[in-house]
Amino acid sequence: QVQLVESGGGLVQPGGSLRLSCAASGRAFGMYAMGWFRQAPGKERESVAAISWSGRDTLYADSAKGRFTISRDNAKNTVYLQMNNLNSEDTAIYYCAASNRGIAGFDGMNYWGKGTLVTVSS
Repeated sequence: QVQLVESGGGLVQPGGSLRLSCAASGRAFGMYAMGWFRQAPGKERESVAAISWSGRDTLYADSAKGRFTISRDNAKNTVYLQMNNLNSEDTAIYYCAASNRGIAGFDGMNYWGKGTLVTVSS
């Protein structure tokens, strides 16, 4: 069992940056691949970024490429999402998720956090 708690969301101006964190509790965090997803108001949930258990492999949605960076610190049981050059279309609830498959990907997530709200507005 893995519990995930996101933090770091908030209000940011267009062009600004935020770093989201996802703290995991439970056993063997280092064995799980992790992912970030988001859901904007009135829209379906979409993938953002994923990282393998080791951190060596990452995967990004087209909307995140070049602006977002996913990373992890297995010693701290935490995964991060650095978001730069934010725009209004990035406004959403951001969720982290864990997969026991271990490889970077957007499918097969076993555990989900409750999300953190990111609002991009002037």
